[in-house]
Amino acid sequence: MLKAPEKKIRVLVADDSAFMCKVLKEIINSDAQLEVAGTARDGREAVALAESLRPDVITMDINMPHLDGLQATELIMSQHPRPVVIVSSESREGAASTLRALELGAIDFVPKPTNGIDLDMRNIREELTRKLKMAAKVRVVRTATMSKLAAHAPVPLSSASSNNADRTAQHGAGNGTKFPLVVIAASTGGPAAVMRVVAGLPKDLQAAVLLVLHMPAAFTSQFTIQLAEISRLPVKEAESHEAPQPGVIYLCPGANHLRISSTGKITLDGGPRIEGYRPCADVALESAAAFARPLTLAVVLTGMGNDASKGVQAVKAAGGHVIVQDEATSVIFGMPAEAIKTGSVDEILPLDQISVAIEKRIAKITRLAPAPIGAR
Repeated sequence: MLKAPEKKIRVLVADDSAFMCKVLKEIINSDAQLEVAGTARDGREAVALAESLRPDVITMDINMPHLDGLQATELIMSQHPRPVVIVSSESREGAASTLRALELGAIDFVPKPTNGIDLDMRNIREELTRKLKMAAKVRVVRTATMSKLAAHAPVPLSSASSNNADRTAQHGAGNGTKFPLVVIAASTGGPAAVMRVVAGLPKDLQAAVLLVLHMPAAFTSQFTIQLAEISRLPVKEAESHEAPQPGVIYLCPGANHLRISSTGKITLDGGPRIEGYRPCADVALESAAAFARPLTLAVVLTGMGNDASKGVQAVKAAGGHVIVQDEATSVIFGMPAEAIKTGSVDEILPLDQISVAIEKRIAKITRLAPAPIGAR
């Protein structure tokens, strides 16, 4: 009996350059598992073809007429979601536009060579085809538009920092008092998910928040700026040897592991990958649990792989609490699923409920925490 041929992954190519469309079509069609389902010469056509052709994955340029790649990605992901891989010269050096596309729900990105020479473009063949195949396996979900995120009116950074300074004087790490630590881990689909969670956190959160994302080093400084735009809390890139303070969000710089020392200070380490990850969420979670013990809250969001599965066990063993994103709202359910398998998870929640759950848990921890020495 003849075996039915394996179904190919159908790719929609969106690029306003006829030359680039030709090169991308040749790369995609030369792979036995891929085929080009159609081409779009601008963002408006990409949105229409995404709906009519229902491709398995879309390659999306950023700079296009009528609708640019960001606008097209936002419309596709909010109306008729399909996996999107950004293929653009804008993807170099952590460009804000590429990061914005990831926040809007794009799965990954591939930078075009700056000179656009045919031979150089073909040098990305392996990376492009690998990422297209990975993206095609992702079960995409509708994402919030940036206008919806912006509806969470943030406290001005100066005001938020001032309020935080007042709290720090009373409860900061400098006086030997421990306070809750929230460690949020994410990977594929993480930028958009983290934006949603951060936008929902209250301005008076009595916890330090540590963000550990599998994100290239060139992107984290720009992501910090964009998080600050929608956050009610001050947001900064973590610095080595600083003591985290309640009411502040710290983003782990790319290409570094983040740990909390025995004295409650942040340490950054650019050493080798751990279990294939850098930053490694397990490292951050285990060290946070060792320091803050039952005052630790682990939050595991969408992502591929099993990072954070060891860390949530350490948090649970220390008496802490573990929340993970549910399958229905995860771009990739890998990290949350692996955490659930450990038996250490307390709550499995849709993405839009996680901010409230963090707020409630921190309020409970704060009520139960012993009073600082000298305050009794």
